[in-house]
Amino acid sequence: VLSWLSVNQHEENCFHYNAVIDACSRLGRWTEALRLFNMMAHKRMETDTVTFSAAISACERGNGWDTAFQLLTVTALESVESNTITLGAAISACEEGGKWHMGLQFLGMMMQCQVESNTIVFGAAISACDSAGKWEEALQLFWLM
Repeated sequence: VLSWLSVNQHEENCFHYNAVIDACSRLGRWTEALRLFNMMAHKRMETDTVTFSAAISACERGNGWDTAFQLLTVTALESVESNTITLGAAISACEEGGKWHMGLQFLGMMMQCQVESNTIVFGAAISACDSAGKWEEALQLFWLM
């Protein structure tokens, strides 16, 4: 898609990159998704919540909890609003990476920033705790839902 736009002299924009980053992420091509995300920065293209959500979702699929954390830091620095999808993907990345404590920090960030959470987000955090044998924390999260 991006090559076609370039060859046919159409201007690439955030919408195009978001779609391709998301598609790469869904196809398990997380390194390609993150490469495209970095390309946007290199081209000084505008990014938005959808861009970061797609990139963080790619981190989830690629066991990149640390990259997800870095991307969330960038969202704060660039004043990009995080939403349920962005933070939920970061929590899931922590679950996949065995970093239950980071997942709980992200969940705390959601609550502190008054970002609406849902059962999927809590489920990811509970699952992260469960995978680490932290059943008491998992139970507390269950009752917090």
